Amino acid sequence: MVESERLKVLGKGPRREGPVAYWMSRDQRVDDNWSLAAAQEMALARKAPLAVLFCLVPAYKGASRESFAFMLGGLIETARELARRKIPLVFLRGDPAVEIPRWVGEGAVSVLFCDFDPLREKKRWQEAVASKIGIPLFEIDGHNVVPCRFASPKQEYAAYTFRPKMKRLLPRFLKEIPSVERHPFRWPDEKEGERSLKVLAESLALLPAPQAALGPPGALAARSRLARFLDEGLARYDERRNDPNGEGQSGLSPYLHFGQISAQRVAFEVSRADVADEAKEAFLEELVVRRELADNFCLHNDAYDRFEGFPDWARKTLDDHRGDERPFLYDLPALEAARTGDPLWNAAQRQMVLRGRMQGWLRMYWAKKILEWSPSPEEALERAVGLNDRYELDGRDPNGYAGIAWSLGGVHDRAWPERPVFGKVRYMNLAGARRKFDVDAFCRSIPPFE
Repeated sequence: MVESERLKVLGKGPRREGPVAYWMSRDQRVDDNWSLAAAQEMALARKAPLAVLFCLVPAYKGASRESFAFMLGGLIETARELARRKIPLVFLRGDPAVEIPRWVGEGAVSVLFCDFDPLREKKRWQEAVASKIGIPLFEIDGHNVVPCRFASPKQEYAAYTFRPKMKRLLPRFLKEIPSVERHPFRWPDEKEGERSLKVLAESLALLPAPQAALGPPGALAARSRLARFLDEGLARYDERRNDPNGEGQSGLSPYLHFGQISAQRVAFEVSRADVADEAKEAFLEELVVRRELADNFCLHNDAYDRFEGFPDWARKTLDDHRGDERPFLYDLPALEAARTGDPLWNAAQRQMVLRGRMQGWLRMYWAKKILEWSPSPEEALERAVGLNDRYELDGRDPNGYAGIAWSLGGVHDRAWPERPVFGKVRYMNLAGARRKFDVDAFCRSIPPFE
């Protein structure tokens, strides 16, 4: 039974007979998928066929070809797993607001389910689809452990206001997820899933292989990565997570971003692990509190990637310091090519471009230096978001937008002692980084661009 707190009705329509479909977008997996479980629950009750559809938006937010390869590789695994359960995955291309209603109409679908997503574009697609299909459209939040709309009805000021709510609700939602069975009612076009799988494979063949350092894509690789982290990394997570040389992070971020593994599954397994409570609490703080705080921010603040989305105090202090002399000004090509006078920043930028990821503490440092080196806060924000969305495998995500807004605009932070350029926004510098970890060792570990 799917929890009512995860469900929101986005569109209504008269009850009619016909197939049930799930529009997969944010949660690209079969197991531990609340949306798919909800769709199958209704299809079984109606004795109706069930299909999953995925609509690829080419060049979405300028994402790298490697990001598309990672996603498509995972989708091929998902399509095969769905086929084993007699559920076709239908692969579409183009504008979801056009392609989804067209396919729903042609297939005489009676009910459509979709994933929760707080980002503007995704919400607009859902609104457009709901207005065109004339059938019920149900949104299910299977991406968050605690459903985002239920966790808080407003934008939370900071982690300290959000954390008590999450700690109170987490035990209620930290449990096993209904499984998806072999579906007994055949889809009318039995070859549709096979055709889509062929198109997926052909599309993947045109793209470069994802970076080997990231590991293979897909749910099986994600589960393997989780198992390795539980065995080898979780026990020391609280000690090593902020050291870029320590490889103390879980490595699950791209799998979570593409929904190839469920955050609820990860949290459930971590909560049961035989390690010290301090390590588990440190990890769950990042996975649940901070990650779901980012969803809260993007859901309730439509300007999550714009200067207007910063809190009043941060906008005022940045306005007050617009005229401050910048020690260095770099244009976007110089930043993209990692040609600045800061060796740590250059290494972090190279890590992101070459490996599709950047260690968590470095992401904050990286963004703050862009503010320091840009003519205005608005241009700094545009550059940071653009580079993050293009090169980070887990870019185009609420985590990224919230993290950049924290770094540049004091979101979820407080005012600090005033200084040039930054005003009262928290400042970070190279000297502080050297006190935290071996900067030179990290710089040596990242190869130069060819």
